Amino acid sequence: MLQSSSSSIETRASWAVATVALVTMLMAFGAAWITAVALKDIAAEVNGVRSIPALASALAWLGSGIGGILMGRIADKVGTRWTVICGALMIGLGLTISTFGPPWPLWIGHGLFIGLIGLGGINAPMYIYVSRWFDRRRGSALALISSGSYLAGAMWPPVFERAIAAFGWRQTMLWYAVAEIVVILPLALIYFRSPPELILPSTSSDTARGKASVLGWPPNLVFSMMCGAAVLCCIPMAMPQGHLVAFCSDLGISRSAGALMLSVLLGTAFISRQLWGAISDRIGGLATVLIGSAWQTAAMTAFLFTQNETGLFTIAAAFGLGFSGIIPAYVLALRELFPASEASWRIPTLLLFSGCGMALGGWLAGLLYDHYGYYAPAFAAGVGANIFNLLVVGILVGRQRMRLAFV
Repeated sequence: MLQSSSSSIETRASWAVATVALVTMLMAFGAAWITAVALKDIAAEVNGVRSIPALASALAWLGSGIGGILMGRIADKVGTRWTVICGALMIGLGLTISTFGPPWPLWIGHGLFIGLIGLGGINAPMYIYVSRWFDRRRGSALALISSGSYLAGAMWPPVFERAIAAFGWRQTMLWYAVAEIVVILPLALIYFRSPPELILPSTSSDTARGKASVLGWPPNLVFSMMCGAAVLCCIPMAMPQGHLVAFCSDLGISRSAGALMLSVLLGTAFISRQLWGAISDRIGGLATVLIGSAWQTAAMTAFLFTQNETGLFTIAAAFGLGFSGIIPAYVLALRELFPASEASWRIPTLLLFSGCGMALGGWLAGLLYDHYGYYAPAFAAGVGANIFNLLVVGILVGRQRMRLAFV
């Protein structure tokens, strides 16, 4: 996994860029947590139908994935700095549009502006960009920047809970729109210059393409399996994140305690993600995905059998500890298995599928709640999806180990 330090492209500037990218992700992803905290408040305006605000969050995830493919290519041409600036402005616009109320302004604001153009211009391009500043500690760097969404979840829900209680969810969105633009724009202008990694064009030779393989299989077969696995693991990953505050409220636990519990979940994810990054630098991306996914399955199962506040705080922390390393490990696995010249489309495509899984998981939990009146069926569906993920990733890890044994 490691390269010699004499030929390394890593410098102090690499870590400065990664740290600024973390702050950028922290602010960008904060926008999506307002709806999660205010889910019941927004649903109250549409006869208590929780699938409507849940769909808004789902559309933000889905839009982020779709937009990332286009924005990843645009970033290669015009620079990540400009896609990030555009994304920050669009997130602010999306929050403003969302304040016009559910359902359609909320869906359009989250899906098109916050997700497709906003997070799409920041999330995937940032993974690609930062990966090109590192070679020896790429896994740790990717873990750091991907922690931004979880640091946002750890920091903002208690703040949003108080702001919503005092001023309402609309005013909270408007103030946050201003804050994220004021923070992101100057950072992007100052720090996001051209990365040091030289990207060589991929060969156009048909012969070379015919002989190319990954793990002894056609590259796109392996890539398709990874994308499918990303969907399956992100379905359960989204459920507690999007519905934990509402779930606690249903059990008679206060919304402030539910918001704190969400902060514990995501704060644990932020802290542990650096540990997962160091692990992935040693054992590789696919093996890290397998371990994290197994941990997530166990924690998700525990949500089915626990309804007291102390137990839920413990499980929330365990869930955050388990799932936090999965997404950056997928990205690291792509960089390990595929050429750097393909990163600008493979990474955003995989993030699209992970975003689809997050979108499906958040929306499905709301839909199943509306149908059954409680969250157990949704959590059970999440556990089932995670088991299928373990089967797919287990096959890939087994294939990788078998190939290494014969080298």
